[in-house]
Amino acid sequence: MAAQPTANPGVRLGWKGPGALASPSRMTLSRFAAAALPSHRVSRGKFAVAAVTIDDYLPMRSTEVKNRTSADEIKSLRLITAVKTPYLPDGRFDLEAYDSLINTQINDGAEGVIVGGTTGEGHLMSWDEHIMLIGHTVNCFGSNIKVIGNTGSNSTREAVHATEQGFAVGMHAALHVNPYYGKTSTAGLIAHFGEVLPMGPTIIYNVPGRTGQDIPPSVIEALSGDSNMAGVKECVGHERVKCYTDKGITIWSGNDDECHDSRWKHGATGVISVASNLVPGLMHNLMFEGENAALNEKLLPLMKWLFCEPNPIGLNTALAQLGVVRPVFRLPYAPLPVERRIEFVRIVEGIGRENFVGQKEVRVLDDDDFVLISRY
Repeated sequence: MAAQPTANPGVRLGWKGPGALASPSRMTLSRFAAAALPSHRVSRGKFAVAAVTIDDYLPMRSTEVKNRTSADEIKSLRLITAVKTPYLPDGRFDLEAYDSLINTQINDGAEGVIVGGTTGEGHLMSWDEHIMLIGHTVNCFGSNIKVIGNTGSNSTREAVHATEQGFAVGMHAALHVNPYYGKTSTAGLIAHFGEVLPMGPTIIYNVPGRTGQDIPPSVIEALSGDSNMAGVKECVGHERVKCYTDKGITIWSGNDDECHDSRWKHGATGVISVASNLVPGLMHNLMFEGENAALNEKLLPLMKWLFCEPNPIGLNTALAQLGVVRPVFRLPYAPLPVERRIEFVRIVEGIGRENFVGQKEVRVLDDDDFVLISRY
């Protein structure tokens, strides 16, 4: 197995330093950025000769992608799994376990995977790790499942560069969140997304509970005419979903506990799911086989349990107890307390172990079974 890149704790490698900026002569504002900022002079700045020269050694530009996928192909996907990233005891990626997870998703009917999303802990990866994992997923599984790379950032420069690299290694589409913490204006949102849309099919992710800012419908509607705009992963609720679907905008529910009704009552295309890491076959049934209130009710306790603490804490704990990943956590995530671990075993027994991923018997792990890593 090839050596995997490592990073200092809390450091995202890639394009932070001045030498990482692209040459200003090679970059132009998108039409969205120009439209959103009509009265402002936008400058790329002047850089030292070394900063411009090093651009010659950057990866392939976005026009040199390995796969060409249309936004319409992405719009048709009903079950997309925000896949977990498993780790070895030293904190590196456990690619054997990861490959097994992806194979299970393919075999049980998932049509796409989000690589390095919130669930996959992309925010705890260096960009080197992140792009490597996207490329690995494409090379091993890209002919059987759509690979959607989370290349979003609250830095437009970083989002642009990551997305260029993601498409260069073959991802089929990009997932982009709005700038978080350092929030921007409506015009800034349109300009930010407008810089990444020209590169390829794009799903915009609205999750105000994490970003601290709702993406208003006016932004989505302004971007919806772009041929690369695949749709929105929407976490605000049914009313917002209906607002968009009435206008012909493709929507995936970002909330497992709402996805059944969003799909069958409010016009959503499907779900980008956390629960499908555990029960992909049942989530496939929920999205493909018509309205099924009984199945939805059966799955609700699992869905609620998964989010009793911020995602992906519950999922990481669950997969470890099912024996399909090692009980290794990259901090700041830590496992659920033992009371919740016991509750999970009961939930599995109630739904049926045969419906969950893996072949091992579910068990309650002890505190000492878990490994928490701060350097990886």
